[in-house]
Amino acid sequence: MEGLRGVSALDVAESLQVALANRGIRADVNGDYGLAVVSVWAGLTVWCNGNLFWWNVGQSPATRNPVYAQQPAVELEQATRRVIRRYVDLRQRQTNTPTSSTSPQVDHGPR
Repeated sequence: MEGLRGVSALDVAESLQVALANRGIRADVNGDYGLAVVSVWAGLTVWCNGNLFWWNVGQSPATRNPVYAQQPAVELEQATRRVIRRYVDLRQRQTNTPTSSTSPQVDHGPR
């Protein structure tokens, strides 16, 4: 199955992997059958179908159901920034060691 302009989901997911690596964040990519996953951090897996990225951003307080963010694959830079914000948030929560806000390698997004 092909997604964005005939490019496979795996290729699109690898584009996200490269964009994250360019900002100092290592990630693993696996894919098959028209879907790919980018494993970024514990609790942060980005799914890709070639046209769209989506990832869990928490739980609905009312229903306790998972809440997902999504970003069109054509907006790779925006998706990268949003995934990095989630990564920074999860990393701070899970390690209890805030990352430096002056780190040149991690784009913390708009303030």
